[in-house]
Amino acid sequence: MKRFFYCAITAFYFYGCAGTPPVAGNDADKKALAETSRLIGAAFAKGDVKAVMKFHHPDVVKGLSYGSLTIGRDSVEASMARTFKSFRLEFIANKIEDELFEGNTATQISSFTIKGTPIAGGQPFIFKGRAMVVYIKYKKSPTGWASIREVIQPAP
Repeated sequence: MKRFFYCAITAFYFYGCAGTPPVAGNDADKKALAETSRLIGAAFAKGDVKAVMKFHHPDVVKGLSYGSLTIGRDSVEASMARTFKSFRLEFIANKIEDELFEGNTATQISSFTIKGTPIAGGQPFIFKGRAMVVYIKYKKSPTGWASIREVIQPAP
């Protein structure tokens, strides 16, 4: 009987610690996040830094390459402006591989392909990779979602 009691207590403890399962997201959140991705891609294609930045929280942190973190929206904007002065970038593929909603946070893992064209002339290039982006609900974003963390993994 004691064994059953301890097993039951242990089971209830772990069940209680497990918390609620991740939420798939309601339709409105899914649509708004999909629109966020679409609008960011469209702004990239236009080279419109200000439009891209509307979807970034002031405390955003981006790890776009190993050994380098870009911290804060102002730093991300400055870095992006430098890049857009040298290259035209266009998402030619962006596939959401996984998406998780939990409260006011959403995480997306996506594979992407970007075509880059040097503005000063030269051969276009293709960059492929995988990204994990964490979004939070943010009232100042046009869609209500803003990137707060992002990590890029280049394709081999």
